[in-house]
Amino acid sequence: MAIGRVMVRFLRKRQSWEKALQDQENMFDIQGLRAPSMSIGVQEIGSELNRSENRTPNSRACGEDGCPSCGADRSASISDIAQMKERFAKLLLGEDMSGCGKGVPSALALSNAITNLAASVFGEQFRLEPMSSERKARWRREIDLLLSVTDHIVEFVPSQQVGKDGTSMEIMTTKQRKDLFMNIPALRKLDAMLLGCLDNFKDQNEFWYAKREADESKRTDDACDKDDKWWLPTVKVPANGLSEISRKWLLFHKESANQVLKAALAINAQVLMEMEIPEAYIESLPKNGRASLGDSLYRSISAEHFNPEQILASFDLSTDHNVLDLKNRIEASVVIWKRKMNNKESKSWSSGVSLEKREQFEERAWTVLHILKHRFHGIPQSDLETSKIQFNRDVGQSVLESYSRIIESLAYTVISRIEDVLHADHLAQDLVNKNCNWKPLVNDSDVEEEMEKLEFMENSTSMTLSDFMVGTFENEINRGEGSRWC
Repeated sequence: MAIGRVMVRFLRKRQSWEKALQDQENMFDIQGLRAPSMSIGVQEIGSELNRSENRTPNSRACGEDGCPSCGADRSASISDIAQMKERFAKLLLGEDMSGCGKGVPSALALSNAITNLAASVFGEQFRLEPMSSERKARWRREIDLLLSVTDHIVEFVPSQQVGKDGTSMEIMTTKQRKDLFMNIPALRKLDAMLLGCLDNFKDQNEFWYAKREADESKRTDDACDKDDKWWLPTVKVPANGLSEISRKWLLFHKESANQVLKAALAINAQVLMEMEIPEAYIESLPKNGRASLGDSLYRSISAEHFNPEQILASFDLSTDHNVLDLKNRIEASVVIWKRKMNNKESKSWSSGVSLEKREQFEERAWTVLHILKHRFHGIPQSDLETSKIQFNRDVGQSVLESYSRIIESLAYTVISRIEDVLHADHLAQDLVNKNCNWKPLVNDSDVEEEMEKLEFMENSTSMTLSDFMVGTFENEINRGEGSRWC
């Protein structure tokens, strides 16, 4: 009986609500402003959700298919978002698309992503020319996404906070980790300098490239000494070689790229040094440094008179395999000696070699290794470096190592392309002056002399050939040598 009374009251209230709602709609009909119905069915809600499932928000100025004023392409933005989702899905899954938890650690996945991106963008930079706008835009967009992870790698630092009553207290705040805060902006700057260096070759016309197939029948025996680079196009220069101003311009850009290379090498070496040596690598080492080096190299390092240049000259370093093998042996011996010097157990001193001798041998081996690394930039990574990258768990260190490594590789590529042009110029000059002994175009003294002449542009990294000619001409006029330009 009570339930029936409740139902009657509910029906009466519903009728009164419907009547009030009808009166409100009639009022809006009179004013010509009919309000939308407040009762929406479940079917209408479902249809609205299905209709806007994959829609992206558009600005008021942009239509459904893009923005005619700014050139925005809706389909392109959707593809970029899909690509970003796929890339970050691979990172989160550790490159294991099965999702079974068998993927690599996040640090290694991020390092591989940066390396693969650089290989796809810079892998075909076979000519000394600017990158296409599409490749450059892709590089900027995707490297920014991968580097954005470092913005959230923070550390706690003390900070002072003043309360409302004027009292000061010390609190801990978050700040980007110090090594990332210092090195990521520096690497971005080096990255921009290399791309700017390539952009400066846009309007040059003193050298060009010919396809290898078309030029194969015309090549001489002197031009065949670089057959190891069969995949590169052949550089062509005028019959009389490059002009003096173009040669100086190339030397300037080579020195600029070389400075970028040195900075990237320093950052990469520092990061690799800070990484922990994996136990798997330590277990694979021989028992002592002599077994790692070999008798011949060990005698050279332990001799009374130490000469690192003479040691390197005694080895055949004509191939990357030989260089890498020597690098692996020296790095292994350095690790062995360092571990034995840091080991306090008495059993480790059974070989009879004193602590002072081990320190001396380790310093000498490191000197030879340092010269070897700076002389051969393009060799593959050593066993120690590969092991550190593979087993590293620090995401920040992985980003710094991979980013500095690809900048190092790009700088080495730019230097190699410049050297190819200078080599072609040297061959052309030999054909013109067969009776003259060719003086090397590139040596340290010449580069230093040219850099002193170009002090007016030391802060500029964007200089075309025409800008270079104008600046050099003004310098010659100021020194009273402008008559030779007339």
